[in-house]
Amino acid sequence: MSYVERRRFLWILLLLTLTLLAVVANATTLARLRFEELARQATAVARLRCVSAKSFWQNGEIWTDTTFEVVEKAKGSLPAVVQVRTLGGTLGHFHSRVEETPIFHPGEEAYLLLWLSEGQEETPFRILGWSQGTFRIVRDPRTGVATVTQDSAATAVFDSQTRRFVHSGIRNLPVLTFQLKLKKALEGAK
Repeated sequence: MSYVERRRFLWILLLLTLTLLAVVANATTLARLRFEELARQATAVARLRCVSAKSFWQNGEIWTDTTFEVVEKAKGSLPAVVQVRTLGGTLGHFHSRVEETPIFHPGEEAYLLLWLSEGQEETPFRILGWSQGTFRIVRDPRTGVATVTQDSAATAVFDSQTRRFVHSGIRNLPVLTFQLKLKKALEGAK
C-alpha cells in the first residue's frame, strides 16, 4: 500500500469512527418500568383523543404540544382538554425525531400515563416513560373490536434487573381487559 493509499484509508477510518461515535452518543436508552410502577408514578392517567399538534422552537430544540380531549379519566384531576408536550416534531423544513417519543395524529385515541414535574401545577403534561406510558387504541375494521398496544412493546428496553435488553409490554389487549388491568394497578398504587 502506498503512502497516499494509507493516508486515504486512515482518513476514511477516522470518518467512520466519528460517525459511529455520533450515532452512539445520540442513542436513547429507556430503563424498563413495570406497568404498576408507571401507574403509581403517573400524575394522571386517561383515555384521550388527539385533536391537534403544533411544533415550535424552544432553547434550540423542536418541541410539539399536542392537544387532546379527555374521553375517560382513570387517575388524577384533568380538564376536558389537555396539552401534552413531547420532544421533537416538524417545523417548516426541519424535522426532529427522538426515538421512543410518541407522535400523535388527529382522531387517534390512546391511554396516556401523564406527569407534571415537581412544582409544576398546570399543563403541558409530559408522558411518563415516553413510549412506555403510551397505549394506543386501534379498532379492527372487520370485527369492530378495540385493542390496546403499548408503544414500547415493539422496542427492546433495558431491564436493569437482568441487565439485558428485552421485548415486553402490552400487545393487542382488548380495551375492557386493559381497563381492568389499569384499575388493578391503580388500586395497588394507593
